[in-house]
Amino acid sequence: MFFLKTLTHTILLHPQYFGPNIQACLIRRLHDEVEGTCSGRFGFIISVIEITSISRGMLHPTSGFAEFKIVYKAIVFKPFKNQVVDGIVTTVNKMGFFVEVGPVTVFVSNHLIPSDMKFDPNSNPPSYVSVDGENQQRIVNNANVRLKIVGTRVDATEIFAIGTIKEDYLGCI
Repeated sequence: MFFLKTLTHTILLHPQYFGPNIQACLIRRLHDEVEGTCSGRFGFIISVIEITSISRGMLHPTSGFAEFKIVYKAIVFKPFKNQVVDGIVTTVNKMGFFVEVGPVTVFVSNHLIPSDMKFDPNSNPPSYVSVDGENQQRIVNNANVRLKIVGTRVDATEIFAIGTIKEDYLGCI
């Protein structure tokens, strides 16, 4: 799920950047340092939307660096249990398959795949194929899949998820 969050970040700035363009330098550094990172508490920071405030710099007497606290609004992505999401299959093997849902990689185990879908090791590339004769579905690399997240694990810098396609309206799109 995507959220708009107000976050805080501290930047240490070298004295060579002190001058009339210090604010532009701070904004550029903020974008470089936080966009694309993962905070276990808030999720993946997708984009900085607005800078709310930049504190006055506090000089460190030993190094000469200035410390700025920046308050900003950002779009963050954090998946939740029971959330239905769309993604792209990246890897298929006999244990299941991996799906990229934005910045999160979701693993769908073969136990969480409907019983009518079987792994076909002889196909090139490997795939899961439904044995239903009418509307045959095939899960291969780069296929679009709708899945439900059944569990997440949050580390300090990464989010892991497990998904299922074993319910109604889930599977190939």
